[in-house]
Amino acid sequence: ASHTPLSTLPPRLDETMTTVNYLMGFALLVNIAMVRPFQFIYTTSHMCRHSIKLPTTTDASSAFHSSPSALLSTKDMTSNAIESTNAKFWSARHDCWRPDVRDVEKISFGLPAKKKCTGSRGVPHRLNEDERRSFDQARRKGFLEVQGSAWRSQRRDAPLMNTYRSLSDARGRPVIVLHKLDPNANGGVAEDMLVVDLSPLRFPEEFDAVSQKMKDMLIKEFGVEGQLDSEEPQANTTDDDEDEEEAVLDMNTDSSWESRPIYQLPPYSISWRVSRQQGKEMGKVLANLFETVDANFAATKKPKGVKPRPHELRL
Repeated sequence: ASHTPLSTLPPRLDETMTTVNYLMGFALLVNIAMVRPFQFIYTTSHMCRHSIKLPTTTDASSAFHSSPSALLSTKDMTSNAIESTNAKFWSARHDCWRPDVRDVEKISFGLPAKKKCTGSRGVPHRLNEDERRSFDQARRKGFLEVQGSAWRSQRRDAPLMNTYRSLSDARGRPVIVLHKLDPNANGGVAEDMLVVDLSPLRFPEEFDAVSQKMKDMLIKEFGVEGQLDSEEPQANTTDDDEDEEEAVLDMNTDSSWESRPIYQLPPYSISWRVSRQQGKEMGKVLANLFETVDANFAATKKPKGVKPRPHELRL
């Protein structure tokens, strides 16, 4: 069969073939422009992946000297190593009295709770603006940060500590608090105190085992040894209006852990002397370990009609 030259084709068909050639050429250029960048990205990532080796040690300082990216990997490895050993070595009692989270929020605004014994006249829970900010931040981070003992002279107590402990009891989680200490009031030593209170778990027979497991894990990863019944900053809880039945009960009374509110139960605290940065890193690890982060929390909703008292506007 004879081939018909392009010049002998009808004019309209000739124009069509020319347009097709232009389109095919444009498509080829677009294809090259799209493929080249992806080839470059793939080649670069392939080279980086095989040229950078992750450190085999969990020492953050050696990781930093080897590579900044390796430092991040080491932190992830440390966190994953701790979480991998968490075969749920702790548990919280369920068949016991606990407050409702919503009721704890109410008493933090000075409103009455629906559930009896959630609050007490002898144990202040109402928060001011600064305490509210710290309280909400603690729910998002999983641990509370306070200045010193969080003592408020107007109430002769620490409402923020009381409210956060009640919230932890409502959720069945330990209380994790980083006390930021003033070096001038701490003998010139620039160190803070990280405290974990296991009492909201309400299993006194397991406190020793859980605390020992926690201390072993942290001393292995951070090299800091914890102490039981340490020098945790304590607020003066003596109150003239406190009823005799609201006195702190004996820890060995099992029925008390099942039926009493948390402010009537003694704390079981372990503390670590740490630097500010180390305390925050350990707080994050403990928050993941004990699942204290409230992932669905945004901010505490202020009930209608609640007005701050003059002395509660600032600390």
